Amino acid sequence: MTDNDRPVYAVIGSGYMGGGIAQSLALSGADVRIADVDLAIAQSNRERLITEAEQFAADGLFPADAPAIIAERLTAATIEDAVAGASFIEEAVPEKIEIKHATLRRISEAAAPDAIIGSNTSTILIGKLAEAVVNPERFLGVHFSNPAPFIPGVELIPHGATDESVLPVVEAIVAATGKETARVKDATGFVLNRLQYALFHEATQLVEEGVATPEDIDTIVRTTFGFRLPFFGPFAIADMAGLDVYAFCYASLQTEFPERFATPKALQDLVDAGKLGTKSGAGFLDVPADRTPELIAYRNRAYVAMKKLVDELGPAPIHPAQS
Repeated sequence: MTDNDRPVYAVIGSGYMGGGIAQSLALSGADVRIADVDLAIAQSNRERLITEAEQFAADGLFPADAPAIIAERLTAATIEDAVAGASFIEEAVPEKIEIKHATLRRISEAAAPDAIIGSNTSTILIGKLAEAVVNPERFLGVHFSNPAPFIPGVELIPHGATDESVLPVVEAIVAATGKETARVKDATGFVLNRLQYALFHEATQLVEEGVATPEDIDTIVRTTFGFRLPFFGPFAIADMAGLDVYAFCYASLQTEFPERFATPKALQDLVDAGKLGTKSGAGFLDVPADRTPELIAYRNRAYVAMKKLVDELGPAPIHPAQS
């Protein structure tokens, strides 16, 4: 703690991702030290983050006092000075294992032995990164998404030796930023990128097969099932649709793609057991049948509100402006 009783955190790697994480942590009530390959870069990025916060505040994306808060709470330092006395340290250096290993060695040599160390890696196994950490039981993945100040989900990925008591501490740190956490096992791609790249792979297959253009696929995704995703994940959507319906759809897809769309065993087992989702009161999420009317009412309100927001914002500026 500092003299003003704010917790002290450090973010190592002050670029786009690390800087956004540092902004979020500072606005959550912590003093945050940022570091980079040298002090001059960290100092330059500190100024950039304050200027960026001013623009975010002007655009109504940050509170009006956010730039002053970030200027007060964010300091630039060397790696060793940044981590000294910090209770939580987030590594956010480039996604190369040799760079991360070298950085994690410096962090763990200079940090307090009980300081929690997180990595923002999106692809490298946490267990492999832990090889460079002194006291690896205090190490885990803390994976923010881009842009860090505005995406509310964070993956927490313990490795085999992570002390379980570390997880609720990090959950509280992340919750203070207004974000939600989900615990994920240490597996290649974790959850976010396994799902994200599976969707992208199928989308590119459709383009290569001549089924639709990238523009039309993007339209379908954002206006149909993607439209639901801010409110419901894939299991809730399946439960509401009916797991028997999903099984029928898989059977249809298998007429052309028998291996690519093999029916998942977990789905077939539920259907065989008569657990068909919300209409039967049991499915992947076991939503009680008596809550179905409430759930449907929420769903309908959510979709209408989302459509109003999309209409208010207008189309994304992806294509050339019309003259």
